[in-house]
Amino acid sequence: MRLLLALAAALSLTACGEPAHVWPPASPPLWEVTGRNGEQAWLLGTIHALPDGVEWHTDAIDRAFASSDMLMVEIGNLGDTEEARQDFTKLSVSTPQPPLTLRVSKDDRPALEALMKRASLTNEDFWNVETWAAALMLSNAARATEPANGVDRALLKLGKPVRALESYTAQFARFDSLPESDQRALLAGVVREAGTDRDRDNVTAWLTGDLDALERQMNREFLGTPGLSGPLLIDRNHYFAGAINVALVQRHKPFVAVGAGHMLGPDGLPALLAARGYTVRRLP
Repeated sequence: MRLLLALAAALSLTACGEPAHVWPPASPPLWEVTGRNGEQAWLLGTIHALPDGVEWHTDAIDRAFASSDMLMVEIGNLGDTEEARQDFTKLSVSTPQPPLTLRVSKDDRPALEALMKRASLTNEDFWNVETWAAALMLSNAARATEPANGVDRALLKLGKPVRALESYTAQFARFDSLPESDQRALLAGVVREAGTDRDRDNVTAWLTGDLDALERQMNREFLGTPGLSGPLLIDRNHYFAGAINVALVQRHKPFVAVGAGHMLGPDGLPALLAARGYTVRRLP
């Protein structure tokens, strides 16, 4: 289950049984960060789940990774599903909750019911599950690809020393701290996005490094809701930028691979590191 804001649901491909899709040449969003004292880092905006057969490596990515001495990712132990399950259960289970279908507007209920049916789940399965957790469960069920295709997992397998920016507990706690109204906004966003057919467009936007298209996608999902974008994205970006700065001060050369949404706009990592005095340039 890929956690952060259920972004993976919108970036997965529902193409089972269809002819193999021809993807465009790869150019995922990649930046180089340099400082006046020889500091150097690289930022790769990643995607957490991909269809089979997508080739995303480029010479620029491979050169940057080879030049780095550390891999920085959101979660360092992505393969530890038991820890994820335990942490999720601790925070997701609560006192009896309203039926899930009553936690969205009447207009969204048919789509929610369809998504629940697709996931072989009913209201009874969510009787004591908090709304944010239900949203993540349905987001996970909505995607057709496996997280094993995620870019971060592929990079972790390459054996570079790893520094995790967060933990499962920290990520789940951010969702758990949301007011119920924002949790319901998250659930509604998951339901609406699961009912669309934009998956290929979203993967193509990431694969070709189309930041404008990625930002439009993020706005559809949650950036337009301040109660979600603040704690789940912007606050985390500032924390990530601080951690990257620490690694640079320690004379490391980190290769930072986090979700592409963390790279966008004035609160994205490129902009935040530039504001700290680093030179940040997009690599072709």
